[in-house]
Amino acid sequence: MPDYARRYPSIADMKAKASKRIPDFAWQYLIGGIGPEDNVARNEADLRRTQLMPRYLSATGTPDIATRLFGQELSAPFGVAPMGLNGLIWPGAEPIIASAAKAHGIVYALSTHATRSIETMKPLAGAHGWFQLYPPNDPAMETDMISRARKAGYAVLVVTVDIPAVTRRDRDIRNGLSVPPQIGVKTVSDAALRPAWLLRLARFGIPHFENLEPYAPKGLSITGLGEFLGSVLSGHITLERLKRIRDQWPGKLVVKGVLDPEEASAYLGAGADGIIVSNHGGRQLDAAPTAAQQLPAIRAKLGPDALIMADGGIRSGLDIARMLALGADYVFLGRPFIYAASIGDAGPSHLISVLKEELSGTMAQIGCGKVADLNRFLHRP
Repeated sequence: MPDYARRYPSIADMKAKASKRIPDFAWQYLIGGIGPEDNVARNEADLRRTQLMPRYLSATGTPDIATRLFGQELSAPFGVAPMGLNGLIWPGAEPIIASAAKAHGIVYALSTHATRSIETMKPLAGAHGWFQLYPPNDPAMETDMISRARKAGYAVLVVTVDIPAVTRRDRDIRNGLSVPPQIGVKTVSDAALRPAWLLRLARFGIPHFENLEPYAPKGLSITGLGEFLGSVLSGHITLERLKRIRDQWPGKLVVKGVLDPEEASAYLGAGADGIIVSNHGGRQLDAAPTAAQQLPAIRAKLGPDALIMADGGIRSGLDIARMLALGADYVFLGRPFIYAASIGDAGPSHLISVLKEELSGTMAQIGCGKVADLNRFLHRP
């Protein structure tokens, strides 16, 4: 492995390098939110405001950061969040991220909007590979996608509920972002300034929505494909729709995009095995609360035994500890894994190692020996 430890000791360092390797049209999509983008900033700010109380009289030895989900042993309480368009932002990102997650024994969640297929990615992600479904409003398409995930061997289905309508994102409008990318003056000029990205594009090919294109009418233009996807992947996921998915899925089912405690309870009542508290990385509603804000109330509502996971704004092992202390059992990171992929093929593995070291160091500092005990160290001024 290159000297990543010295050159990229933190996610901030990886992000700085990524900004110089990813073309601007893709970079703007990766870092952006919606509207004024206040929510993206609040995701990180709310976590940074979360304080942990060290207890120096503790006799705790080396912290144990391993955890269990759905009966499986995981090496750490964090995993890779489902992300779309990875193959456009950094060509070939999905396989190297999934392979790193598999090697480290953490969860990798594949997005419906991935540029690699359900079937291709499962062997790379291994036993801890999950599939994230944006439920289509076409029942036949929904049934087929669920069947594909089951046949591919995924044990956990993540149903995302927080994209009921097509969003209007200012950055994407300005950049004309699409998949496949539209070839224009800006696209060409942005790409020309990033030769490493161009070389990878030549190696891995033009990215496509491999999971969704089989269902689209043949011969659609780029614009037409975008309109088709927007039309079938819209609408609120009612409890009736969720129960229909539950009836079709034999494995574990997780609902992602939950912010309201009452709805969290309703999802579990409808058959979900767990939830992911999330505001979609601040990309859907700029006025939405953050996971860090909502976790304590959701944990209080659901009780100690409910499986509650979370994402949003995590940029260090310390942030992982903060989110766990607030009430999560497991957490996910998205953007940092793309930053890491862009620094080199070993980047995602390096990122996981950094996060493990930071989390273990944080727990040792506060005197916490087990992940499950982190909530006892939350400081409530």
